[in-house]
Amino acid sequence: MEGGDGAKMRILCLHGFRTSGSFLRKQISKWDPSIFAHFDMDFPDGIFPAGGKSEIEGIFPPPYFEWFQFNKDFTEYTNLEECIAYLCEYITSKGPFDGLLGFSQGATLSALLLGYQAQGKILKEHPPLKLFVSISGSKFRDPSICEVAYKDPIRVKSVHFIGDKDWLKLPSEELATAFVNPLVVRHPQGHTVPRLDEDAVCKLSNWAMEIILSQSSRNADPVDMVDETVKNKEEEAEPKEECECEMKAAAAAAAAAGNGIVLQRREAGAVEAVDA
Repeated sequence: MEGGDGAKMRILCLHGFRTSGSFLRKQISKWDPSIFAHFDMDFPDGIFPAGGKSEIEGIFPPPYFEWFQFNKDFTEYTNLEECIAYLCEYITSKGPFDGLLGFSQGATLSALLLGYQAQGKILKEHPPLKLFVSISGSKFRDPSICEVAYKDPIRVKSVHFIGDKDWLKLPSEELATAFVNPLVVRHPQGHTVPRLDEDAVCKLSNWAMEIILSQSSRNADPVDMVDETVKNKEEEAEPKEECECEMKAAAAAAAAAGNGIVLQRREAGAVEAVDA
């Protein structure tokens, strides 16, 4: 996304368990390209090589990585602190970043970073992260983590993709409640970066455009961005014709153009991609 100085907003994208940054990039690239056309997306690999079989073997070439390890109940974690330290250094040295996107383990980890920063535990010298895209994310279950990361509702503009057939459906819904005024986009698929139907493309495009319009004013407050979502959610509660969505997108594009931003709308053409 381009702001008043022509710079794009930057999003750090964290992949799922035993996959890779290049695999997540491929998955996201199958979404309508106009959605993130004005964002700079960074897709690093996890800090550790995969310690076991990857679910995408035979689908996407290795190497595969993981961010940390955990027990079957997801209550005990190995190398998590090392992972957090690595990502904080990455964000500080490669940044600044404006937000995070993650799938599965990457989304769970991203939400933790956002909660920790909000509580002043990490990234104290980095500007507040202000946006989050969660795909099949969940909360950590260790009480010592929860009482810090999710102590207060996280005031970051967030969108949460939740699949009807996802084994993490309920944990994903619980994660969404940890944020102020989250936008929830449901889909009929499972534990995957989903293909987007026209309605989902519309919602995500409008969500991204709101961020663009807010960023075009350098004095925009992330909290104001979150509060603006309330109005949009009320509007989305009413039945809409397809043309209304396109008109809203066009109006946002016109407004953005007035601030030196050029936006494009394209037809949805995303294809479902599997992940671990």
